[in-house]
This record gives sequence, C-alpha cells and structure tokens, in this order.
Amino acid sequence: MTFLPGLTLGRRFHAEVLAPILRRRFPGLRYAAGLLDGGSELLGLDTARSTDHDWGPRAQLFVAAADAWRIPRLHAALDADLPADFLGWPTRFAGHGRLGVVDPAGVRHGVKIDELVGWWRDRLGFDPAAGVTTADWLATPTQRLAEVTGGEVFHDGLDGALTGARGALRWYPDDVWRYVLAAGWTRVAQAEHLPGRCAEVGDDVGSRVVTAGLARDVMRLGLLLRRRWPPYDKWLGTVFGRLPGAGPVVAALADALGPGDWPRREDGLVRALETVAAWTDDTGLAAPVRARPRPFHRRPFLVLDAGRVAAALHAAVTDPALRGRPPVGAVDQFVDSVDLLTHADRARRLAGALPDVPDGPDGPG
Repeated sequence: MTFLPGLTLGRRFHAEVLAPILRRRFPGLRYAAGLLDGGSELLGLDTARSTDHDWGPRAQLFVAAADAWRIPRLHAALDADLPADFLGWPTRFAGHGRLGVVDPAGVRHGVKIDELVGWWRDRLGFDPAAGVTTADWLATPTQRLAEVTGGEVFHDGLDGALTGARGALRWYPDDVWRYVLAAGWTRVAQAEHLPGRCAEVGDDVGSRVVTAGLARDVMRLGLLLRRRWPPYDKWLGTVFGRLPGAGPVVAALADALGPGDWPRREDGLVRALETVAAWTDDTGLAAPVRARPRPFHRRPFLVLDAGRVAAALHAAVTDPALRGRPPVGAVDQFVDSVDLLTHADRARRLAGALPDVPDGPDGPG
C-alpha cells in the first residue's frame, strides 16, 4: 500500500466514497465533514510509521441537532455500503485500531458521526460558536486547540457552522495571550538559576534535567509568540523547529542539551532565552524589556532574569480578573497529566478551582 498523508486520504475518502453514499441514501441531508479529532495527520506530521494504529480512510461527519435522530441510520448505511478498501487501505479497524485485522467482534469503520454542538461540548467543554470566554480559553489545552483548528474541513453544509466555530478558536484575545505568556516566563524565572547551582555542586545529571525542562518551556513560549498552538511533547520540537527564525534557538538548545560541560550548557540556554525574549518584545504586547543575560545575584552563573519579561506582560494586562489570577496560565501550563488534559470536564473543573486572587500580602494566606 502506498502511503498517502492522512488528510489527503481522508479528503479523497469523503469525496469519492462518503459523499456519494450520503447523496444516494440521504438526499438533501445537511452535514459537515472533516478531520479534527486527533492524530499526527492533523498536523501534517504522519508518516508510514503512523499507519500501524488508528490511521487509514477515515472522516468525521457532523449533523445539526434537528438531524441527530438520523445518526443510527447513517451508521447503518455506512456499515452496509462502505467498500472493503479504499486506495488499497482497508476501511475497517480492529484490534487496538489496526487496519484489516480479522476480529469480527471489534471491527469498526473509520467514520464518526456526531451532532455538531454536542461534539464541541464533549471535545472542549463548550460550543465556540456561542462565544469563547476567558475561562474557556484557560481551561482548554493547546493540544486540543491545535487539533480542532488544524486538520481540515472537507465539506461544510451546515451554513458554515463548523468553519465558523473553528475560526473562533484561531487565537487568544490579546489579554489572555499576555497572561499566558507571562505565566510561561514565570515558569522560566522560577527555574533558570537551578542548572547552574546543580552544576556547581557536581550534579551534572540534575543540571541537565532542569535544563531540559527549561528547553520545553522555551519551545512552548516560542510557539505561543508565533501564534502557533503548542502540540503535545511528541511533536513539540518538530513544530517549533519549523517556525520562521527558529534555527538559532534550536542550535542554542542543542548546545544546552548536548554532551558539553556546564559552560557550554549555560551559553546555549541563555542564548535561547535571550532570542525568545526578543521575540516577546517584537509582539508589541508589552513594553519592550530588551532582556540580556546577567549574573544571578553574586553567583558565578548567568540567567536572563526572566521575571522582568513576565512582569512587563502582566503590567500590560487590562482585564482585572486576569490581573488578579495566580500566574499559572492555562491548564496545560501547570498540569501535564494525559488522563486529565484529554478529558474536557476534568480540565475545566481543575482550571475553575483556582482562586481569583493570588496568595501573598494582599491576598489569602
């Protein structure tokens, strides 16, 4: 079987197989179709390796609430009419998402059918067509936003409802963007001095571990600064490396994470931080900081003093509710549990549990 990118395969599957079945069996049905539900193909990053599970001729179909009663009939029609294969790829999945495996009890085709608003509420916890609140933005992991705004819409026969909802999720409002970036720089400020301290006491492994965490934060910040939703860790480096101007940061992080000694690690880390701080200034979201590396107090290692960047962004936030929130950012900036972030209800409960006023002299505790 010749590998085709999953979005190409899905687009052709809809046009050449699904749409004709729907026209014949359900003339006049209004529906939307696309792929927005997850998978490397949504980011254009699938390869032949991706084909071993949950990959193949597949699509999502969406209907309006008035047609939700048709969903069982739609499934039955597809079960009956789908060909055994398409462009050489089996159209049925079985055995942990593998294609073409003989397992009659678990065979399923790759077409999911949902009522559109219900799908949005299940996927994100809200319907973006009804508006996206600050709480919605902060409770939604960027991986989910990358999926639903990535992928592709093959057909939108619901008066543009699917396309319009995706458009509402293209990017943060400026104040939310400032707040999330400030939280990212706060994370850097809390850890940027630790690799040097670890190295100073001979803990090379500890120094590398902390540096790796900072590298992850730098890449997420860089993507946010370039208005790209950071994906989960498997594709974080790949997507970051494709950003315009990312080359010097990638090279600096390679030095920071490479086999060199502490001075080389320190040099790479501060070069990466300095470059991404300049990207922050370039957004115009806050007064420019023009941050340059400096010693950490009187200790013999350099930091960016990233709290300066965080403070400038926080000072530019105009929404009082955001200004009063703890500087933790969106939900996937302070938790990385897959079992939480892949369930919208859990992510929203956690994000909603944060107090509006930070602890400290002027707040609780």
